[in-house]
Order: sequence, then structure tokens, then C-alpha cells
Amino acid sequence: MSVATTWHGWRAPARTHFHGVLVSAVVAVAAISLAEHYRVSAMLFALLLGMAMNFLSTEGRCVAGIRFSASTLLRIGVALLGVRITLGQITALGALPIAMVVLSVALTIGFGIGLARLMGYRTRFGVLTGGAVGICGASAAMAIAAVIPTGPEDSVKERATIFTVIGVSTLSTAAMVLYPMIVTALGFSQAQGGIFLGGTIHDVAQVVGAGYGMSKDTGDVATIVKLLRVAMLLPVILVITLAYRKHHVGPSDARKPPLLPWFVVAFALIVAVNSIGLIPAVVQHTLQTLSTWLLVISMAAIGMKSHLKDFATVGFKPIVLMVSETVFLAALVGVVVGLAR
Repeated sequence: MSVATTWHGWRAPARTHFHGVLVSAVVAVAAISLAEHYRVSAMLFALLLGMAMNFLSTEGRCVAGIRFSASTLLRIGVALLGVRITLGQITALGALPIAMVVLSVALTIGFGIGLARLMGYRTRFGVLTGGAVGICGASAAMAIAAVIPTGPEDSVKERATIFTVIGVSTLSTAAMVLYPMIVTALGFSQAQGGIFLGGTIHDVAQVVGAGYGMSKDTGDVATIVKLLRVAMLLPVILVITLAYRKHHVGPSDARKPPLLPWFVVAFALIVAVNSIGLIPAVVQHTLQTLSTWLLVISMAAIGMKSHLKDFATVGFKPIVLMVSETVFLAALVGVVVGLAR
């Protein structure tokens, strides 16, 4: 193959995707600026601003790039979340917080599945909402949605993902304000307060805001506990992938989902490399920033692919589901922390 042919093959998809990626990035810049000013989730702003520009995803030069941003850039952003975590941080917590996080994530997802089915929804909606509440908010919702197989119900899955991101971002912001007051009212120590905040608030940014708003020690503990919840993405996504492979239905020549999606493998490898100290601090910071930007860009693209009219039929039950999952998680972690005093 000639150099000219290779160069042309590389330029073709780049030209196709450029406009859609660019407009998603512009929306992301606006979302992050608004988030810093109003101290609200950047992903929520990106989603809402993207939905206002839905017309760009229907036809024209932006369509391919918006799809690329909503899928490939999302997976890269999730993989780079691994740079936030080391095995040393996890083991330094001790046995109780680790056991609490594992138990709370598993029970919250189980509670979400049970309640979703009781309300007449499919299991996957309970997995999606329970995983978002139990693990790390909007990032978890997007990661879980990425491994749920696509098919005739793509639009339903996309709508469920968007609703989950809106719901979990809103609840996380409310928790950032309310949970420090609960910590004070319950008389938790700084360490106990950090465990409660890190074990219950949905998004990383809100955990940091709530924790360090109380004290440095509370913020440090809350952040590490939260990152342990982020690390739970790996086993949860593995279990979800295996479950869908086991129950895969379709034409005999249809491919099953991979045993482990490539971005989950990349996530695990980055955690391993980061744990042995091979990633310099400046590179860690750069990759963390890149991860944040990619996730916000992909959320803007997902918003552009959404139709506001699709949410007119959502109803009250999904809201009850997510609020119930949030209350369940807070009560569970609160009891565990209280009993450990």
C-alpha cells in the first residue's frame, strides 16, 4: 500500500468526523464554563445544551462526527478514568470501607433491578439507574449503556441513558448540599463523614465539593472512597457483559458482545500502570483533564442525538425509581458507618 493511499485512508474519516466533533467540543466548552460558574454538573449542562442543538444530528456534515463523539470518544473517556485510581489508595482504606463499597454497589444495583421490574420496566433500566446511583453518576450511566447490546430498541436505550444522566446529575447536586448537613446532624467524625459522603454522593465533582467544604480530612477520605466506587466500574461492567453474552439472542451469525469491551481492558491496564508509579504526576493530571473533556464532549453529542418530545411520556415512575435508589444507598451507608462507630 502506497503512502498516498494510506494518507487518503486516514484523512477520509477525519474529514467526515471533523465538523461533528468540533461542534460537540464547542458545546462542551460552554457547558464546562457554565458548570464552573454555577457549580452544577458539566455533563448536565452539556446534555441540555446539546439537546437544544438536536437539528445538527439529523442531517448535514455534523452527523457522523456527532455519532463518533457519542460512542468512540465516550469509551476513551471512560477508559481514562482509570488514571484516577491506584491499588494503594484502595488498600489504604482498610477492610471496612472496601467491604461497604462492594456491598453498597451490589445491593443498590439489585434494589434498582427489583424496583424497576416491580414498576413494569425491563431489568436493564434497573441496572442502568442502579449502577449510576451506586457507582459514579453520569460516568457510570454512560459506561454501562456502552456495554448494553444495541438492537431494535436503540432509541429506548438512548432515552433511558439520557434520563438517567439528568436524574443522577440533579440528585448529585442536591446531595452535595444536603448530605453535609446530615453528617453534622448525625455527629459523624471527619473520617466517618468522609466515608458517608464518598459512599453516597453520585458524581466525583460533587463528592469533592461536599467533602472539602467540610474539612480537608473529610475531603481526602471522601475522595478516596469515591474513587473506590469508580473502580467498581470494572467488575460491574464485566458482570453485565457476561450476562448479556449468556442471554444473547439473535441470528446465528450475529456476534455476541465481546467478553471484555476494549475500553474496560484499557481502564484496568491504566489502573495497573498507575498503581506501580509509571505515570508521572503531570501526565496523570493531563489524562484526568482529557477524560473529563471527552466525557463532556460525548455527553453533548448524546444530547444532540436526543429529541425533547421523547421525554414527554417518561412519567413520574422513573423519578420515583431514582430517588428511591438514592435514599436506599444513603440509608445503607449511613447504617454501616453508624454501626462502625
